[in-house]
Amino acid sequence: MKRMALIIVLSSSIALSGCGLFFPRGVCAGRCGVQTSNSSSLVGFLYPNGAPPPNDTIPELRVPLRVGLAILPSKTANGAIALDATQKQDLLERIRQRFSSRQFVSEIVIIPDYYLATAQGYAGLAGMQRLYNIDLVALVSYDQVTHQDSNKLSLGYLTIVGAYILPGTSRDTATLVDLAVVDPATKSLVLRAGGTSSDHGMSTLVDVNRDSRKASVAGFDAATTQMIGNFDAALTAFEADVRAGKANVRVVKRNSPGGGGGGGAGAFGALDVLELLLLLVAVLPQSRDYLRTYRRQRAFQSRDGVGRDRKVVSAGG
Repeated sequence: MKRMALIIVLSSSIALSGCGLFFPRGVCAGRCGVQTSNSSSLVGFLYPNGAPPPNDTIPELRVPLRVGLAILPSKTANGAIALDATQKQDLLERIRQRFSSRQFVSEIVIIPDYYLATAQGYAGLAGMQRLYNIDLVALVSYDQVTHQDSNKLSLGYLTIVGAYILPGTSRDTATLVDLAVVDPATKSLVLRAGGTSSDHGMSTLVDVNRDSRKASVAGFDAATTQMIGNFDAALTAFEADVRAGKANVRVVKRNSPGGGGGGGAGAFGALDVLELLLLLVAVLPQSRDYLRTYRRQRAFQSRDGVGRDRKVVSAGG
């Protein structure tokens, strides 16, 4: 009877503990470690058919810029925790608020990621550019890998108490968040910066999923914070290069006379000066004739007015 009671208690303990002995996140049963991944590839999205072709076209930036901001569709593997819609919106909103106050940016428009799900490559970006009337597109990509491994304490999962109090699962989470600004018209990369985060922790059997979700959210938050700081520094350096003429872009002022041609904002070329001189030559003779006629009329009106005034005064006196 005692043996039977011991067997029943042991069987119940194994069942209530979630059979940690036989599942991947418990003690090793042919799989001592589990690796999950959640990622979106910038290169894979922009160049779905292979390596990028050579491109010598220089992007032309018409300031102030209207920029579209989107997050690339992701793929998950082995049950990885994907970003939900709220997390994506918060991530994009942090980026928008940080850079919307730049003087050369008129507006940053957040674009839903489902617009990019069906149309990949620069062809898809060109369609989105026309739809939203934007100049540049800022694309957020990321890569998060979580590795879970069982240690010696996982043997305690054979008991009910062990599943709750023994941290038998070790977890490593590495996260990368990248922000790239591209010009769909010239298929050029204008600016890019990234941020990383790493986290290590221990979990009990019953808390593995919850701790993994918390580590995933914290990893994205930390990597995004670092990415924003790095992108801010890269943007400041890019502005300095533009002023010094070192950046591989042409910057023109929107709606300026020199905006569509080949110079800086508001500058007159040789043809503009020639046209202005011809216009002055054509207008000045007419202006002199008009001015002479106007002066004669004013002089006549003045003399006629004085005469009338004298007649009225003498009649009244």
